[in-house]
Amino acid sequence: MSEPIVVWGAGAIGGTIAAHWARAGEEVLLVDLVAEHVEVCRSSGLKIEGPVDEFQVVIPALLPEEVTGQFSRIVLAVKAHHTEEAIKSVAPHLAADGFVVSTQNGLNELVISEVIGKERTVGAFINFGADWIEPGRVMFGNRGAVVVGELDGISVERTRDLHRLMQIFEPDAVLTDNIWGYLWGKLGYSAMLNATALTNNSMADNFADPRLESLWISLAREVIGLAHKRGITPIGFDGFNPASFAPDSGAEAAKQSIADLAEFNRHSAKTHSGVWRDLAIRKRKTEVDAKFPLLIQLAEEDGLEVPLLRCLTGLIHEVEEGRRELGDANLEILLERM
Repeated sequence: MSEPIVVWGAGAIGGTIAAHWARAGEEVLLVDLVAEHVEVCRSSGLKIEGPVDEFQVVIPALLPEEVTGQFSRIVLAVKAHHTEEAIKSVAPHLAADGFVVSTQNGLNELVISEVIGKERTVGAFINFGADWIEPGRVMFGNRGAVVVGELDGISVERTRDLHRLMQIFEPDAVLTDNIWGYLWGKLGYSAMLNATALTNNSMADNFADPRLESLWISLAREVIGLAHKRGITPIGFDGFNPASFAPDSGAEAAKQSIADLAEFNRHSAKTHSGVWRDLAIRKRKTEVDAKFPLLIQLAEEDGLEVPLLRCLTGLIHEVEEGRRELGDANLEILLERM
């Protein structure tokens, strides 16, 4: 029996990927904090449902405290704000020559590498749509970009094998020499998605609203402008064209990218962002503090103003704390801040 690939965090992203690997005959071990979810996955099986694919597969699964031994390949798929806690739990189970790959939102590779070292950290960019519905059920809403790459951009055997694994799940998965470009591109898109989460309207409807067009453009430009200031060229995906939001870009290109995002999201069964789901459905903290405060800090260091990121972060905090309701009025505040 070969060594399993460990997926630490069996929610929307981790669960979807792990289920496809297990169905294809790859040995997988799921690790998750939700006891009922763990029990269902290892007994009756994890069910993937939705327009992309529907199947059910039994996968070995454990709670973190049940894990023993060490493993060479660990996929970290927990929410971004749980990264530091999770990687400290993962570290004792990582083989000396093993690696951890983050399939999360944000620049979590920075946090992970501080604990286990850069040489044992691999980057990944994920943009497919999925939602954890209940124990044992994940909705796979739409296909999207899947990219893996070494932090230093040099492809080695482990990343080539990881790319092979990702192609089992997503045939168009990419092996890149610029994973940071993809991660910064996702941050620009994420700023817009987080703002859509302040209303109950769908992502597609928000992007298609002409009155909000300038807001999406301004949010993206704060992040993409910061990336360029730091010498990073963000890479596009699934309708999002970072070059359209660069400091010297014209308005028409940016408007076209917003229209492309509306079209891309219109065809997904995942109608709202994960941040909206955390705020409106699960009533829990979002990933905002694992993404935007770092960008705000970097902007301060570089002498850039990011008023919309500051305002957006504050608004999400107020919703998390029950001091603000979801609604269109929240976007009005952002529009005024422009």
